[in-house]
Amino acid sequence: MKREEIEDQLDEVRERLLMALELLPDELLLQKGMLGEWAISDFLVNLVAWESELVTGLMQLQQGKRPQHLFKALADPEAYNQAQYQEYSGRDLDRIFDDLQGVRVQLEGWLTEFNDRELNDPNRFPMFKGKPLWQIIQRCSFGREAQRVMLIERIAAAYREEEEE
Repeated sequence: MKREEIEDQLDEVRERLLMALELLPDELLLQKGMLGEWAISDFLVNLVAWESELVTGLMQLQQGKRPQHLFKALADPEAYNQAQYQEYSGRDLDRIFDDLQGVRVQLEGWLTEFNDRELNDPNRFPMFKGKPLWQIIQRCSFGREAQRVMLIERIAAAYREEEEE
């Protein structure tokens, strides 16, 4: 996948997410149990955590270092998610949205440090065991976001219908 395609995926999924979130009141974003046991705000914090880990990992890769924390998170994503949930659950919405935007800007900046060959060569970063870097980016960022966007869009549509009645 070319860097431009990754950037397009990042933009497309984020736009869908923000459009759905725009329709929902803060109380609904904070309500537990909207996405499994999580509130939508918990999911947003989780996105920030994964993208932050990814940004740090990309920086380390660029410096020729092994991204230990990213590698550990990828090895056991459920444990990582649970640890992030415990640490950041209940965070202020304004801060969540600031962090969501801020880490995305950083991610987009770090993407420019990698050429298409580096993003696609499954042997370039051996610690990812034959997976090209773009797949790691997808798994930590736009792929993770896309998994929940449809559900959040459905929640927003149901809320809008309820409000119109």
